[in-house]
Amino acid sequence: MALTNLIPWGRDRSVTAPRFSEKSDPFVALHRDVNRILDDFTRGFGVPTPARFGLAGSWPHVEVSETEKEVKVVADLPGMEQNDIKLSLQDGVLTLTGEKKSESDGALYSERWHGQFQRSLQLGPDGDPDQGSASFKNGVLTVILAKRPEAQSQAKRIPISNS
Repeated sequence: MALTNLIPWGRDRSVTAPRFSEKSDPFVALHRDVNRILDDFTRGFGVPTPARFGLAGSWPHVEVSETEKEVKVVADLPGMEQNDIKLSLQDGVLTLTGEKKSESDGALYSERWHGQFQRSLQLGPDGDPDQGSASFKNGVLTVILAKRPEAQSQAKRIPISNS
């Protein structure tokens, strides 16, 4: 067998080789379905999943930043509305809960994720729940928690020396 027969394009390298589809090969459909089942199963354990469907690890994807005066959490929630999201802060844990509703009824094939989600982030006891604000714009949720005054005064910079 020639090595050129194993490459994914035709022998003249100008035309790609035909790809298998679910219609022509039922094993491709089975492979896709088993991967989706395993991804859904492992998502509950916090095991990172392949980024094949745009979902890697926990969802939604977040960014947490901190300054001396505040803690900022930014979460990407594309395709969602403000009314679909609930926030709570208890004992230093910020919890985002919501549901992304399916927009396609009767689709033959879909890789778009929909369903309920919950994501909890340990922010620590420094955030003041009474001095928090949240905004939602263009599918991006931004939560800002002011730090308590006693937490701000406890933060001290420690110099690093060359030894």
